[in-house]
Amino acid sequence: MIETLHILNGQAMYDYYKKTHYLEREITIPFNEAMCFGNISGDLFSQEFVENRAKVHHVTPEQYTVNTLKPLEPLINGDFSDIVLWFDADMFCQINVLTILAWLDKIGHINPVILFTVGDEFELIGWDILKPAGFEELYKQVIIHKNIPHSFDPYPLKKGIERYLHYLKEDSELINYIQEHQNIPEEELVTALINHFTEYGLGDVQYLEIIKAVRGK
Repeated sequence: MIETLHILNGQAMYDYYKKTHYLEREITIPFNEAMCFGNISGDLFSQEFVENRAKVHHVTPEQYTVNTLKPLEPLINGDFSDIVLWFDADMFCQINVLTILAWLDKIGHINPVILFTVGDEFELIGWDILKPAGFEELYKQVIIHKNIPHSFDPYPLKKGIERYLHYLKEDSELINYIQEHQNIPEEELVTALINHFTEYGLGDVQYLEIIKAVRGK
């Protein structure tokens, strides 16, 4: 059994840490998903979940399995005793954190989880210790039912959930910004959104789809 598993904030962080030999003596895996974007259905990592998320990302279920699930096998199979998470404080990353904690709760992982919050250059800026118990229900409440929970910690996760539940509503600052810049070409607007709304952590793929959806109404 793996003693400690480090789950990193996507492929870019994984590649950077490999290049700089950071955590080189540790077992690290990337979380290659964008759980804050697109429809989600079915139990976590089930066949229904895979087929749904593959459609969101415009890939086949087989491609999704290779790119996203295969790196997560140590997490999915429960081959660990301790978990350390390395994620940004933005919405994109915090919803991924919520997903991981929900899975750990689902499989009965009882050990505390260390959550390191990192900055834009992957530098450490803070940390928390969390117990997975209760996060599966929180995940369902937020991700499946789209209901905002009562007060909870840590603060970055709280803000991430609040932003997630509001960012695609018609009165959100993000949607308003897109509507106010109808004449800007898509690629230029994508760049502006990435630079202006750093707290969301969305990338060009997500922003392009949001722009098309807003302008297509």
